Amino acid sequence: MTFRAKFYVAAIAALLVSAPGAHAQTLTLYSAQHEQVVDMLIAAFTKNTGIKVQVHEGEGPDIASQILQEGADSPADVFFTENSPELILLDEKGLLAPVAPATLAQVPARYNATDGDWLGVLARENVIDYNPSLIAAGAMPASLLDLAAPAWTGKLGIAPSDADFLPLVSAMIKQYGEVKTLAWLQGLKTNSKIYQDDESVVAAVARGDVAAGIVNNYYWARLYTDLGPAKIDSKLYHFRNGDLGGLINISGAAVLKSSKNRDAAQKFLAFLVGAQAQTLLGRSEVDFEYPLRPGIAPNPLLTPFKALAPPAIRAADLGDDQAAGALLQQAGLI
Repeated sequence: MTFRAKFYVAAIAALLVSAPGAHAQTLTLYSAQHEQVVDMLIAAFTKNTGIKVQVHEGEGPDIASQILQEGADSPADVFFTENSPELILLDEKGLLAPVAPATLAQVPARYNATDGDWLGVLARENVIDYNPSLIAAGAMPASLLDLAAPAWTGKLGIAPSDADFLPLVSAMIKQYGEVKTLAWLQGLKTNSKIYQDDESVVAAVARGDVAAGIVNNYYWARLYTDLGPAKIDSKLYHFRNGDLGGLINISGAAVLKSSKNRDAAQKFLAFLVGAQAQTLLGRSEVDFEYPLRPGIAPNPLLTPFKALAPPAIRAADLGDDQAAGALLQQAGLI
């Protein structure tokens, strides 16, 4: 996703002119989510509330850095991003406002900020995408740590500069410490072909350029949907037994403390975890993430959420990704 700005206005002109002299609210959303998904959500939100949404899009770490620079002068009302560490960073700097308790209560507490300043909206699973023509299912690693072993030399694709890779490194630091994590990253550098993003990794695996790749589950699902089952020669491997390789990443949202439209911003967060939006997300043929509102089914292409076996690491445990970024640089991967 390139860093750019756009304006999205829903077709509600009749509603806006129905009351003479009325002024429509406009919400400014900083988004690091998929453009098509955000457009779908905004259309429904604006139809329900009459509130326009102005969107500024980019990569999560880039937008978080921009908000840090803008500080109290940020025009953003809401930040909606793919990975929790960006929200944790802004929370640490005191830039987020508390989420309404009734909104927080719509999803399990373990997916929200411990201080209630950001909200979990969706979840994604870290997986191995592999090409069965090049490697057998029985040869998949028992642990994420195994991918740094010599047996994986030349077989693996990774995208260390993709924002989705950072939380995995943060989880490794949390569980094993920086010394062991650095050694693991150095092993990955030796073993892997480096790609720009996860989309490139799943494409490379499907082409047979590499036998396997570390990705989030939805990238494979999107390629599968685009190509069709007859044209994709790759499968997903799910880590078991609570291994870090099965890490669950949380896509979340927050209201900026600098927001000039707090009421509208809180309404948008409530909408994101409401039944309508969560059902739309669960049925999406673009996003392929797990809705966090209980009782909302994900896209049937996904493995049932209760069947996953993630590590006992909460989003709040990952920190702000700063240490992860430093280790990736030290390892020469970014």
